[in-house]
Amino acid sequence: MSWRTVVISKNAKLDYKIGYLVVRGQDTTKIHLNEISTLIIESTAVSMTAYLLSELVKHKIKVVFCDEKRNPSSELLPYYGSHDTSIKVRKQIEWTKDDKATVWTEIVREKISKQAQLLESLKKQEADMLFSYIDELEFGDITNREGHAAKVYFNALFGKDFTRTEENPINAALNYGYSIILSAFNREVVANGYITQVGLFHDNMFNQFNLASDLMEPYRPLVDSTVYYMKPEKFETEEKHIMLEIMNREIFISGKCEYVSNAIKIYTKSIFDALNDKDISLIRFYRNEL
Repeated sequence: MSWRTVVISKNAKLDYKIGYLVVRGQDTTKIHLNEISTLIIESTAVSMTAYLLSELVKHKIKVVFCDEKRNPSSELLPYYGSHDTSIKVRKQIEWTKDDKATVWTEIVREKISKQAQLLESLKKQEADMLFSYIDELEFGDITNREGHAAKVYFNALFGKDFTRTEENPINAALNYGYSIILSAFNREVVANGYITQVGLFHDNMFNQFNLASDLMEPYRPLVDSTVYYMKPEKFETEEKHIMLEIMNREIFISGKCEYVSNAIKIYTKSIFDALNDKDISLIRFYRNEL
């Protein structure tokens, strides 16, 4: 089972040799591809062979490329993630508005629930308001309880003056963490044979990752809690590596303790099962404790 997140942060040449990623820098390091779930190219002073890129795709390893500021800017996605991609895409296009709205409602319910649970664990009185929003949730969230909850939630976590549009270390950390989670969901969407552009609720024509943007919502509080406890006054290499550890955090799903990276895999497949079988009881959400 792949589990390692590998970060290349310095000048290096990457190539492939007999099942291994070979990192040639000041020293030479070999890592077996079967151990890697995500490869992050944090420096623009890194070169990679086409052979390695091809093998990374075959092993369904998520590759994230960063810009000159070391922020995620793009990712490597295969054209086909499953042998039956064609039929999966046809099914995806045939999902009805009601089917998508039903699943989206459950995703929103779970997201707000996770936010409320985090506030409750921090002894924040705003948790009660979020729990009330769950009771008020309507089909398809037509009254936008998600949006109302988000405003209350972020103000409770980071202060009344906090907004998600400001440029500050907190938002930089949140955005970085969300990018890593989004990338992991893109990987699973493609691995299951679906396309990332066609979502359940998100339908921005400029967003190539609408579906992953939908599915990741309940996992955002994992990022939020990490940033809350980190209280970053700057956001540089050390802070980024703390955010990357989210993927190696252990949570419970389907009665088992799993790394976040594997929980995402289980949850994503359960969403597709729920959509295709029209049965939301098949959805497997994570729990922070058993």
